[in-house]
Amino acid sequence: MTKKVDIDSEFYEIVIAYNILTDEPYLASVIDHLSDKYFENKSISTIINLITTFYKKRSVAPTLTELKGYLTTDELKTAFKNVVGLFDNFDKNFNKDELYENTERFLKEKAVYHTLMDVAERTGADELNTSEILTKFEKACNISLAADLGLDYFDDIDKHINDLKTKDATIACGWPWLDKKLDGGFLENGRAIYVFAGETNIGKSIFLGNIAKNIADQGKTVLLISLEMSELVYAKRVTTNLTQIPIRDLHSRTDDIESCVKQYRRTHGKSKVIVKEFPPSTVTCRHLKGYIKKLTDRGVKLDAIVVDYVNLLKSDQGTNSYERIKYATEELRALSYVFSCPVITATQLNRSGYSEVNPGLETVGESYGLAATADAIFSIWREEEDIDMGVLKLGVMKNRFGENYGTV
Repeated sequence: MTKKVDIDSEFYEIVIAYNILTDEPYLASVIDHLSDKYFENKSISTIINLITTFYKKRSVAPTLTELKGYLTTDELKTAFKNVVGLFDNFDKNFNKDELYENTERFLKEKAVYHTLMDVAERTGADELNTSEILTKFEKACNISLAADLGLDYFDDIDKHINDLKTKDATIACGWPWLDKKLDGGFLENGRAIYVFAGETNIGKSIFLGNIAKNIADQGKTVLLISLEMSELVYAKRVTTNLTQIPIRDLHSRTDDIESCVKQYRRTHGKSKVIVKEFPPSTVTCRHLKGYIKKLTDRGVKLDAIVVDYVNLLKSDQGTNSYERIKYATEELRALSYVFSCPVITATQLNRSGYSEVNPGLETVGESYGLAATADAIFSIWREEEDIDMGVLKLGVMKNRFGENYGTV
C-alpha cells in the first residue's frame, strides 16, 4: 500500500484561501466543512470567516468589490492585504484531483484535532456527552469532497449503453411473483432497501424469516437482526420453515430437527443465517454498522441484511416519531451502500390500513418519510377466509424496479 505523503499544513492554508477567493465551485464544496478555527494564520482565518459568512447568507461567493465593502475596520483591511500578499510568487495552477484530495485530508485532520481538544477541555465536566463526541469524530472522519462530476450523458453514451446491456445481478426472493415484480429479486450489490408493510400480528416476522431462509438456500450469508424477539425464538421460526415441523411440535421432535439441519448443511455448505438480537429502540444504524464491521473483520461477507423491523430502530436525529423513523430508514438504506448488499425490513400500517384489502401507500404507519425513502414497499394483508387456510397476500405499494401494481 502506498504511504500517503504529509501535506504542509501552513502552506495549504494559503492554497485553500486562494481557491476560496477565486473558485466558487471549490468554495461550495468545502463550505459545510470549514471553520476559521482550522487556520493558524489569523489573517487567513479572519478573511475566510468573512467569505463563508457572506456565502451562507447569499448562497454566492462575494465579488472582490463586495468583499472590499465588508472591510469596515483597519484590522479587516490589514488582514485582507496580508492574505493577498501571500499569493505573490504563488503557482496558481492546480491539479483539481490533487487539490480536492489534499483539502479533504487537511479538513479531516483539523476536524479530528479540534474534536480531541474539545474532549480534553471538557473531560470531567458534567455536560460531557459521549454520544455527541462520537458523532463529531464520525463526522470528521467522513468528510468527503468527491470531485466526480457525474455522468455526462452525451459524452458518456457508451458507458450508458454498456450498462443497458448488463443485467444487474439479483438474489431471488423465493416467490416467483415477487421476483418478477422486482425484475429478478433483491439487487445483489445493494443500494436499495425493501420494505414489507402490514398490521400488527399479521405475520411480518414469519415472512422476513422465510425471506432469510430463501436467500440462504442459494448458498448466501444472511444477517437477521431481531429487534422484537430473542435470537432463540427467531431460530424457531427458521427451524419451522426449514423442517416443515409445526412450531408447537419442535420441542418433541429435536432428533428430527438435528437430522434435517445436518442434511441441509451437507447440501448447502455455503449457506449461513446469523441471527442477532438487540433490545428495541436502543440500537442505531451506527451501532449496527459497528456490529456488522466486526463480522466482516472476521471474514464474514454478508449477501443480505434483514431487519425486523425498522420502526424499532433508534435514531440520534429527529424530535418526533415521523422524523425518527424517516432518519432511521435513510440510515438503514445507507448501510446497503456501505456493505454492498440489499436491506430487507418491515413496518407497521396505521389504523386506517387495518383489515384493508390491498392497503395503499397512505396507510404506512408513523412516518411517510419511510415511504419516500424505500425503493420498494409491499403490503401484507389477509382477508377473513385466509386465516384458516394459512394464506398471506401481497400487494405492490411502491416499486422502483418494475410494475407498480398487482397482488398475489
